[in-house]
Amino acid sequence: MDIAFLTLLVLSLLLFPNGICKSLAAPPPVVNIGSILQFNSTTGGVAEVAIRAALEDINSDPTVLNGTTLKVKIKDTNCFDGFLGMVQGLQFMETDVIAIVGPQCSTISHIISYVANELRVPLMSFASDATLSTIQFPFFVRTGSSDLYQMAAVAALVDYNHWKIVTAIYIDNDYGRNGIIALDDALTAKRCKISYKVAFPANAKRSELINLLVSVSYMESRVIILHTGAEPGLKFFSMANQLNMMGNGYVWIATDWLSAYLDANSSVPAETISGMQGILTLRPHIPNSKMKSNLISKWSRQSHKYNHSDLRVNTYGFYVYDSVWALARALDAFFGDGGRISFSNDSKLHDEAGETLHLEAMSIFDMGNKLLDNIRKVNFTGASGQVQFDASGDLIHPAYDIINLIGNGMRTVGFWSNYSGLLSTISPEALYSKPPNTSLANQHLYDVIWPGETAQRPRGWAFPSNAKELKIGVPNRFSFKEFVTEDNATGSINGYCVDVFTQALALLPYPVSYKFIPFGSGTENPSYDKLIHMVESDEFDAAIGDIAITMTRTVTIDFTQPFIETGLVILAPVKKHIKTSWAFLQPFTLEMWCVTGSFFLIVGVVVWVLEHRINEDFRGPPSQQIITIFWFSFSTLFFSHRENTMSTLGRGVLIIWLFVVLIIVSSYTASLTSILTVQQLDTSIKGIDDLKNSDDPVGFQVGSFAQDYMVNELNISRSRLRALGSPQEYADALQLGPKKGGVMAIVDERPYVELFLSTYCKIAVAGTDFTSRGWGFAFPRDSPLQVDLSTAILSLSENGELQRIRDKWVKKGECATDNSEFVDSDQLRLESFFGLFLICGVACVLALLIYFGIMLYKYLRHEPRRSLRRFISFVHNKDPPKNMERRSMSLLESSIPTTPMSSLAALDIERPARPVGNCSAVDMES
Repeated sequence: MDIAFLTLLVLSLLLFPNGICKSLAAPPPVVNIGSILQFNSTTGGVAEVAIRAALEDINSDPTVLNGTTLKVKIKDTNCFDGFLGMVQGLQFMETDVIAIVGPQCSTISHIISYVANELRVPLMSFASDATLSTIQFPFFVRTGSSDLYQMAAVAALVDYNHWKIVTAIYIDNDYGRNGIIALDDALTAKRCKISYKVAFPANAKRSELINLLVSVSYMESRVIILHTGAEPGLKFFSMANQLNMMGNGYVWIATDWLSAYLDANSSVPAETISGMQGILTLRPHIPNSKMKSNLISKWSRQSHKYNHSDLRVNTYGFYVYDSVWALARALDAFFGDGGRISFSNDSKLHDEAGETLHLEAMSIFDMGNKLLDNIRKVNFTGASGQVQFDASGDLIHPAYDIINLIGNGMRTVGFWSNYSGLLSTISPEALYSKPPNTSLANQHLYDVIWPGETAQRPRGWAFPSNAKELKIGVPNRFSFKEFVTEDNATGSINGYCVDVFTQALALLPYPVSYKFIPFGSGTENPSYDKLIHMVESDEFDAAIGDIAITMTRTVTIDFTQPFIETGLVILAPVKKHIKTSWAFLQPFTLEMWCVTGSFFLIVGVVVWVLEHRINEDFRGPPSQQIITIFWFSFSTLFFSHRENTMSTLGRGVLIIWLFVVLIIVSSYTASLTSILTVQQLDTSIKGIDDLKNSDDPVGFQVGSFAQDYMVNELNISRSRLRALGSPQEYADALQLGPKKGGVMAIVDERPYVELFLSTYCKIAVAGTDFTSRGWGFAFPRDSPLQVDLSTAILSLSENGELQRIRDKWVKKGECATDNSEFVDSDQLRLESFFGLFLICGVACVLALLIYFGIMLYKYLRHEPRRSLRRFISFVHNKDPPKNMERRSMSLLESSIPTTPMSSLAALDIERPARPVGNCSAVDMES
C-alpha cells in the first residue's frame, strides 16, 4: 500500500508540478509595496493620504487578500532636482518591494522605469508624461491621465474658439517639454500652431519670469497655454496681473495642475483667486460613484490622521487610491493562480571582472511578469471611475472637465471626451452608451467669462505696439495700371486693389503697420505664381493686388474674401451685319429652312391622305390634287386655307400643325425685326468649344493664370498660346487675325476685358464666362489678419464702398455703351424647335397608322376577293358621308310623281344603291 502511494505521488510530481505547487504554496502574511512621492507638494501630500486610506480599506476587507496584510514603504524625493531625485529613487529600489506606486514626477519616472524593467517590478505611476509608454517601459502602468489626451482637449478648445495661434509657457523638464510636444501635434491636427514657445527652469528667479512675460506680451498671440507646476504657475498669474496681461483680449488656459491645486487646497488666498479671473483650466473627469462618495466622506479624518489636514482630495487622490486597489486585486488573482513572492540577484549588476557595482542589493522579482499581467487584467469600478486598461496601457475612456474660474469658485462649462473627440455639455459617461458622434457641428460649451470680466470671446491675437512692419508684396504692372501700379515719379503705389486694401484696414479695430514692396520691373507684368511663392516662403508677409484665387494657390496660402468677382472670357473681333435684300432669310439657318419646308409638304400629304376618300375638296385629277396639296400646306402659314377638313384625324393633325406654325411665324417675326432694327455684331467664335476645336493661335495676358488653365484644363496646346502684354497688343493681334500673325481670340479675366472694351470698340466678348473666380489678398497659412480682413471686405461690400471704389478706377469710355449692347448673332437653329417638330411628326405618323388600320378593317369586311391592287383601289375610291346618301334619295323621290307603291313597282324604279366604283351619288341622279 505504501509503495502504491509513493508511486502515485511521484507520478503526480512529474505530470502535474504546477498543480502541486499551487496546492502547497500559501500567500505570505505581509506584502510590501513602495511609493515614491514628494511630501512637500500638494500632489505628494494628497497621494500619501490616498495610499494609506486605501491600505486601511484593503486590509480591513476580508474579500481581498484574505490573510495577507499589504504594507507600504514611502520614499520622499525631490522632483525639481533631477540628480537628487534620481539618487533617492535608485536607493529606494534596493528594498524588496513587489510594486511601486509613483513616482509622481515625469523626470524620476523615466529613470525608475528603466530600473523597474530590469527588476520586473510594476510601476503604478500617475505621471502624465505622454512619452512614458508601455512599448519602451513594459512595467510602467499609467494609472492616471496622460498628457496625450489632455493636450488633445486643449487643442479642441483652441479650435472651438477659432483661434489659430497660441503661445506656450512651460517648465523646462521632461514633464513640460514632452507635454508641449504633445500639444504641438494636437494643434497641428486642427490646423493651428504654437507661434511662440517659452521655457523656464524650475529654479528661475522672479526677474527672469517677468522678462519672460514681457516677451510674451510682445507676441502676436493672445492665447497663452501654461503647462507647469503649481508653485511657478501661481507666480506667473500674479506677475501677469501686475503686467496687465489678465485683462481684455487675453486668454489663459492652464493645464490640470491648476485644478488639482485648487481642489486640494481649502484655503487659497483671496488675492490669488482674484488674480485668476476668467482663466480656463482642465480637470480629469471623475464620474460620481459609491467609492468616490465614501472616500470623500472619510477624507477629512484620514488627512488629519496623516498630518495633511489642510489638503482635500483631488483627481490625483482618486487615481492613487484606485492604484492601490488595482494592485491589491491583482495580487489576489496572483496568489490565487499560484503566484509566489521571491527575489533573486541580477547577474547584470556585476562587471566582467566580477567586481561589484555596489548595486548588488537590488534584486529581481521572479514572478513580476505574472503580477504585471494580473494588473493589466483588472476591471472594477473605483473612486476614479472604471479602472480598466486598454491595449496601449492607458485607462479606458479618458475625459476632461473644462473649468472657468469665476468669482471665488470654479464653474464647469463643458467636457471633452476621447470617445468622441469633441467638446460637449453632456457628461462623458452619458455618451458611452451611444455610437460616437464626431461631427464638429455637435460641439458646444456653456458661456465663458473671459479675463476682463467679459462674455465676448477674445479675438485671440493682436498687433503689439512694437510689432514690425508687415512686408506686403504688390505687383508692379505694365498694363491695366488702373488696378495696381507704382507711380515712378513719387514711388507711391495706388490703384483699385490698393484702395480696397486700405479701406478694409481702416475698419479693423487695431492699427496695422505695413510697407508696400513693389514686385516686378514695371516693364512687363510680373509672374503672380512667383509672388504667391514669396508669401509662402515668408519673404512677404502678405500680397495684395489683382491676384486670382485658384485651386493650386489655395493649397499653400490663404486668401481673403474675394473683393471682386471675375472669370475667364473670350475676346474676339466683331463686324457689323451687312443689311442686304436677302435679309429676310437670315432669321433661320439653312437646316431650319429645309426642315420647315419639308414639314409643310409632309403635313399637306398627310391631310390629303386622311381627307381624300370623304372630302370633295381633295379629289379630282392628279395634277389638281398635287396643286391642292401644295396650296393647302403653305396657305396654313397665313391661316388662309379654304379647304375644310372633315375627318377627325385630319382635324387633329391640322390643329397641331397650326400651333407649330404659330410658334415658327412668331419667332421668325421677332428675329427679323431684330435684324432690321438693331445693329448686329458677328464673330465666328461662339464659345470655348470653338477654341478647343481650332488650331489657330490664342492670346493671353502676360503673368495671368489663363495660360496654365488653357493648357491643363482645356487641353489647348501650349504652342498655340501667345503672350500679350498691353491693351494695344490685344487690339493689334485681334485685328491681324491668325492668318497674318495675330490670334483668333484672347482669353482673359473679365475686369481686364471690361476695361479694355471701354476703349476698343471693334472687339466684343464671345459667349459667356467659363470660370467663376475672384480676386483676393494672399496671406500665409492660418494668418489671423486674413480672417479680419475678410470680415472688413464684406462690410465694404454691404455699405456700397466697394462699388464706389470700382467706379472711381474702372471708368467706362465711349465704346462701353456700344459693346454692352452686344447681341449674339446666332440664327434660329433647328435645336430650338426640335420638340415642336417631333410632336407634329409623331401626330402625323399616329394618324396615318390609325387611318390605314380602319381602311384595312373595312376592306377585309366588305371585299371577299383580296389583293394589294384591290386594297389600293378601295382606299382610293370615294366613301361618301351618310348625310350625302340621304340627300340623294330625297332628290330622286321628289322628281317622280306621287303614285302608289304598286305603281312604282310596276314601273320597276329602284332606290338608289351605294355607289360602285368611281360613280358618285350625283352621277346616279343624273
